[in-house]
Amino acid sequence: MTTALQTTQTATQDPSALGTTAPATEAAYLGEPIRERRGRWLDGFNPEDTEQWENGGRTIAKRNLGWSISAEFLGFVVWQLWSIVVVWMPQAGFDITSSQQFWLISVPSLVGATMRIPYTFMVPLFGGRNWTIVSALLLLVPSVGLALCMSNPDTPYGVMLLVAATAGFGGGNFASSMTNITFFFPAREKGWALGLNAAGGNLGAAVAQFLVPIIVTVGALVTTGAATAGTTDGSGPLDLSLAGWIWVPLIVITAIGAFLSMNNLSHAKSDLSGYASALRQKHLWILAVVYIGTFGSFIGFAGVFPKLIADTFPAFSGFQIGAATMSLAFMGALVGSLARPYGGKLADRFGGTRPTMLAFVVMAIVAVSVVGLLRLQNFWLFLAAFMILFIASGMGNGSAYRMIPTVFQLTADGSRVDPVRQAASALGIISAVGAYGGFFIPQVLRIVFERTGSYDAAFYGFAVAYLGLLALTWAVYGRRGTRLGDARI
Repeated sequence: MTTALQTTQTATQDPSALGTTAPATEAAYLGEPIRERRGRWLDGFNPEDTEQWENGGRTIAKRNLGWSISAEFLGFVVWQLWSIVVVWMPQAGFDITSSQQFWLISVPSLVGATMRIPYTFMVPLFGGRNWTIVSALLLLVPSVGLALCMSNPDTPYGVMLLVAATAGFGGGNFASSMTNITFFFPAREKGWALGLNAAGGNLGAAVAQFLVPIIVTVGALVTTGAATAGTTDGSGPLDLSLAGWIWVPLIVITAIGAFLSMNNLSHAKSDLSGYASALRQKHLWILAVVYIGTFGSFIGFAGVFPKLIADTFPAFSGFQIGAATMSLAFMGALVGSLARPYGGKLADRFGGTRPTMLAFVVMAIVAVSVVGLLRLQNFWLFLAAFMILFIASGMGNGSAYRMIPTVFQLTADGSRVDPVRQAASALGIISAVGAYGGFFIPQVLRIVFERTGSYDAAFYGFAVAYLGLLALTWAVYGRRGTRLGDARI
């Protein structure tokens, strides 16, 4: 491909972009073509050059986006696997306590949130294609590990906990995938591309929660000599090892696809000064706390929802349809993922502060309502309440994330690093901090249940936390008479 490349310098200009790092300066001479070197490295790729973009650049970017979505989707799948299988482990012959189940649910989130920070720097260090291949293949470790653990009910708990920790590789994929795609698209299309990338990943949690119950029940009936067999609510046999094995072919296909079709970009460089400057900004930490309340609630409740249903409404933890057992737990992750773009749209129209505050109001009301619904023992009202909570947290994800670039634009501190680069770096840090909610929420539920025998106090505590986050968001970003409040961020 031989298209002209104009001299340009770009950064993440679209405030709705969800990237985790700012594109590095792209310096190229007029008329220089895109050149491909060994290892599928591209020199001279410049998405801001309209002529180049329309004559092959868009095709390259979309091809890389497709395989990036595939890798991130599988990352979220693997990240959530333990939260699904723990519900059935006692019936499959595993001697495991409720406390140990909560740890197996929450440890992947703890590791995944932590992994997002180093994963952000892997694309500039090794290349987007190269790291997508590596990060996809790393998913084989938790997938195969889970399959082996589930094939033997005598697997030591410490081994299972270690394997569950490796599922955090899937959580880290979000950061590297978003960083990589940031470099491929122009500012005018960055929000769309990164929105697709994020949505594709989030949906992985819902798909895993939908498919795994079906696979482990149907698969057990057609597999001879299954190592792990038990019953789910007495409805039939199950083979929990299939929860890991079924993803192995897809992981291998994605790694091969990335190897054959993706590219490394020579201009993709790490913005270390942007990170250093963002870390000194107080609003990074305020927004990170707010994001724990939105995304942290989404990923935390998505992971623990199957166990909550099994603990509080065991008769509804699985529905028998023919030979398959289905769970409705997937609906939470599904509606939360689909609601996220609408939160971004509301933020585009009204600013991010008001939709985020509304999300916290709704989540607080639902958290209190859940206590009463648990006492009524009405599953369908309980399910409806949680769907509202997932929708609110999903929309809050979109609106809170939309606030970040605007806040950094309005609070520029006069440093040598421009606020656009600060905001792009802050997005990555905030996404990592927010993911820790996936660890805190299951652990709060565990501690409260062990000490009181019910989840009531935990949900009251969540309601208080949401009201506190509402007050924080209003005081810093929504209060009239202040610079940020009057700006309607």
